Formats: sequence, C-alpha cells, structure tokens
Amino acid sequence: MLDVFGLTMEELDRHEVVRRVLDKRATLKQAAQWLAISERQMRRIVRRYQSEGPAGLASKRRGRRANNRKSDNMRKRALKLIRERYWDFGPTLAREKLVENHGFDVSLTTLRGWMVDDEIWQTRDQRRRRPYQPRNRRPCVGELVQIDGCDHEWFEDRAPRCTLLVYIDDATSRIQELQFVHSESAFDYFESTRRYILRHGKPVAFYSDKHSIFHVVKGGTKTGDGVTQFGRALGELNIDIVCANSPQAKGRVERANLTLQDRLVKELRRQNVSSMEAGNAFLTDFAADYNARFAKPPKSDHNAHRPLRETDNLKRAFTWQEERTLSKDLVLHYKRVRYLIEPGPKTNRLAGKRCQIFEQEDGSIDICCLGRSLPFRAFDKAPHVDQGEVVANKHLGAVLDFIKQKQELRDKELLQSKNLTKREKLRHRQ
Repeated sequence: MLDVFGLTMEELDRHEVVRRVLDKRATLKQAAQWLAISERQMRRIVRRYQSEGPAGLASKRRGRRANNRKSDNMRKRALKLIRERYWDFGPTLAREKLVENHGFDVSLTTLRGWMVDDEIWQTRDQRRRRPYQPRNRRPCVGELVQIDGCDHEWFEDRAPRCTLLVYIDDATSRIQELQFVHSESAFDYFESTRRYILRHGKPVAFYSDKHSIFHVVKGGTKTGDGVTQFGRALGELNIDIVCANSPQAKGRVERANLTLQDRLVKELRRQNVSSMEAGNAFLTDFAADYNARFAKPPKSDHNAHRPLRETDNLKRAFTWQEERTLSKDLVLHYKRVRYLIEPGPKTNRLAGKRCQIFEQEDGSIDICCLGRSLPFRAFDKAPHVDQGEVVANKHLGAVLDFIKQKQELRDKELLQSKNLTKREKLRHRQ
C-alpha cells in the first residue's frame, strides 16, 4: 500500500535542489545559497532525504501544537468577555479593550480567528451582499429625471480635469442635458436646470444622490428650514426632488456615466476638443447620437413635462437667496459687507423687517422687502477669507488648485509691493 504525504511548495523546491545535489549538478554550497540556509543545514536535509526519501523533506512539526499557541482556557475567557461586554466590537477594538482592561496577551490575528470560529465576527467574504432588486422604469417621459455630476479626466491631458453634469430621463434613458463645469456647485446646477426647463419643460421630479446641493442631513441651514438652495428653487417652480439611498438606486445615470467615460472621452480626442467651451458646443451632437443608439421607447405616449406658468420667474428662482433683518439704522450685513439702505419715506418704516437677498453667480445682489426692491449701497467690505469651508472629497483637487492659484497671485502682489517699498526707500535716501 502506498504511503500518502503532503509537501508544501517550499518543500517541493527543496526536493528539486536536493536532487541536483545528489546528481552532482550542484554543490552543497550552491544549494544552500539557493535555499537561503546554511551549508550545515543543507547537509542535514540531504542526509534525511537519503534515509527517508521525499517524506523526509516534510516538516516534523506538522500536525503538532504550536509552542506559542494560547491555551483553551484563555480562549474561552476572552470569548466570554466579548460576548458579555464587547458583543458589538470589531476584532481590533475588542483586542484593545482586552489588553487594556483585562490584561490579555493576544494578537489581533489570533483574536479575529477566535471570533470568526465562534461566529461573533464575520469576514468580508462571509458578509452577505446587500440585495438591490431591479425597479421598473417610469412609464412617462418627464416623470422622473435622474441627475448626477461625474468628475473625470474628460479631456485627458489636453485640458484640466472637470465635471460633467448629466440629466437622464428614467423612462427612456435619454440624455436630456449635458454640461461641462469646473465642479458641482449650486449655480452650475441652477444654469443646467434652467436650460433643461427651457428646452423640455418642468419635469415632475428630479432624482439625485445625497450631495449637499440636494440634501440636508440636519436642519438649521442658512435658509432656516433645512432646505438647500437647489431644493428651494425647485419648490418655487413646483418641481420635487427625491434623493436616492444608494448609487444602485439611480443606476441609469450611473451606468450612463460609465458609458460616457468610455465613448465621450474617445470622441473628444477624435474631434481634438481641448477645452470646456468647445466641449459644451460638441455635447449637443454627441447627445443626439447617443440617444439614437441607446434610448428606449417609453411605455406611455404621455409627456409629463409641464410648461412654465406666468408666475414662474427662472431668473429669480435660480439665485442664491438668504434673509437678513434690517436694523433700525437701515443697515444689514451679508458676507462681511454692510449694506446701507437709502433712507426715505418708503424705507424708513422698514426698520426691523426681514429682507430677502438675491445673489447672482457673478456676486451681484438685489435686496427686497415686502416684494419691492430697495435702493442700497455697500458701506465697507472686509477682506475675504475662506476658513473651514466644507468641501466634498471628489472636489478637493479642484479646490486645492484654485487655492494654489490664489496663493501664487497673492505672493506676486506682496512681492511687487515689497519691491515698490524698497525702491521708494532708495529714492528717499538718494
């Protein structure tokens, strides 16, 4: 009956080296260097192979208890403590508490193995993947429009990295709007949505992720009611916005982004488009070709888009709006600037009233109270300092590039001012 034994890959390598030594194709010194062991150890391995055959290469410690193995009593006590006190702790945190509070001397790998074997902890392979069941398309065009911003190297090395705003109709997977912007911002979505409405009409609802432009985690924002500026603008136009709980929920626009990252990048390269302005001009023809290839017919012929009402004011709705209280001296503060309302018979009685401030993308503002614009002038302006602003992770690169440009410009201005000061001092001495 044949004896069956197992060898590791390292032991199989030793077998080949030993055969070369026995066949006089290598010396003991060469073999020891190949295996990174001493010549004395190599001689022992050869002798064991001559006496026991290939089985002599197998480790004699195989199947035996490790010398540094923790006792079963320690294992039971550690798992008991974890079940009683640290039942929801991960292996890393549980080990820290066992070492600090209970004097256990156990490695993280060992404790993790104990917790997995005792079914207290699950490895990544053991964790069940969250199911994402498919959802039927909406039957009508304009009933639900998925929106997203995709940050990518759209122009490769021909232009800086930028973001593509994508509007996809849920019923047909048609691209309804595309626009290249520097980064996702409220004013960029204002402009893209304004273009969408003028071209297609008002949809029933937009479907987005939980970006801070669309979703407020907690109340107490500057608008005062937990509504973002984009949500407030859509509310004025009687358009709803729904936030998806996961990327898979808005899978149509996510999959469209992947297709665009492949096809659009190649088309921009083929057409030698090397700027955002030229890219935006090219997107109209590209979207038409994309829709001809990939768009699906809707289940219903009804178009859910609604026309603009006479009372809808797109220019006013898509502005940054905040409220301030007018002081008794007809002064209000906004972004570190004091604005003085021109006194007069119609404005003197507005002291203490709440005023609305409408800011355009270029920074120009309009101040209104009781539905009427007020005449004003800026009294003073403090130097603008951005400190502690919240920046999304995927926009960090663009923000840092902008900060570097501002710092370089500021350094040049300081250097020029210092040089002028030195020249004036020299002239004064002369």
